[in-house]
Amino acid sequence: MSIEKRVIELVEEKIADRPDLFLVDVQMRSSGQLSILIDGDNGVAITDCVAVSRHVGFHLEEENTIEQAYNLEVSSPGLDTPLKSFRQYQKNINRSLSIKLKNGDKKEGKLIAADGDGITLEESIKEKGKKATVMQNVIPFTDISETKVLVSFK
Repeated sequence: MSIEKRVIELVEEKIADRPDLFLVDVQMRSSGQLSILIDGDNGVAITDCVAVSRHVGFHLEEENTIEQAYNLEVSSPGLDTPLKSFRQYQKNINRSLSIKLKNGDKKEGKLIAADGDGITLEESIKEKGKKATVMQNVIPFTDISETKVLVSFK
């Protein structure tokens, strides 16, 4: 079993009684950095990160899963971290997104809906000399290469 698979099991075991929390990503880098990203429907508290870190660290040490020295980091995704999971899309409905498509196009708009196949994005299309028109476009997940939440400081 890979290190990542074991870590995923341990994280899911720890957050099983917290339906508001979910695992976003696990990465074991060659540098020895083991990164775990968790998120929550209502955000993530530092105590949640600490609890996951202690649980995972304890079991990895007990089982001697990682033979070399490693650094365990548990955090929530930052503002600049691309969305990776369906739950993150659901959590960000009604927020503005910046989307890069696999064909190189870029789109910006408000996330209206997300389902198992893709998202509905409300875009404001401005043509020269005309009023902006609002359009809703359905974008399949298979067409998306990266999605980030746009943060407004207005």
